Amino acid sequence: MASPAYDDYLKTIYHHTEWQGDPITPSQLAATLGLAPSSVTEMVRKLAAQGLVSHRPYGPISLTAAGERRAAATIRRHRLIETWLVREFGYAWDEVHDEAEVLEHAVSDRLLEGIDERLGRPRFDPHGDAIPDAEGRVQRVPFVLLADARPGHTGTVLRVSDRDSELLRAVESAGVEVGAEVTVTDAGALRLGDADIPLPPGAPDAVWLTV
Repeated sequence: MASPAYDDYLKTIYHHTEWQGDPITPSQLAATLGLAPSSVTEMVRKLAAQGLVSHRPYGPISLTAAGERRAAATIRRHRLIETWLVREFGYAWDEVHDEAEVLEHAVSDRLLEGIDERLGRPRFDPHGDAIPDAEGRVQRVPFVLLADARPGHTGTVLRVSDRDSELLRAVESAGVEVGAEVTVTDAGALRLGDADIPLPPGAPDAVWLTV
């Protein structure tokens, strides 16, 4: 069944466990989507009836194999479009999320394949999130959240969360970008080259590094 609402739910559930291991709870899902818990409960029931999620009352929600394939397909569209907008149209990385939210439901499979080919089959979007291939597979490397990294840890910036566009701009202004090699100096700062860079509030919980 084609349904943008279904896809938004599945995408959110998929997102939740990409960078940490705990499954999402109904209350977390409701908060992320900005919906009433009763609305989420009803939609989760429908998704479970379609065989897309696994859920028991008051328990966490997990994607089934079918749900994960469908979520990966939607996320592939979203992240390829984000990458396309940045590379081909000069969008900044904090500007592409809302555009991609609209376009992911409108772009045909043929056009998406053309975008993927033109971009050289990218593996990651501008924020460092993995782009699933046409079969839903992704390639990831071991990672650590900056907030959990010990002082002295050196690694490459893998990902900066795109949830907060203002924070994205602040992190970029500080000189931190995906692919940069940094050293953790304390809970709120990184060393980039010879410079110590203070990070804006919230950044330690929005930046991931290689281990």
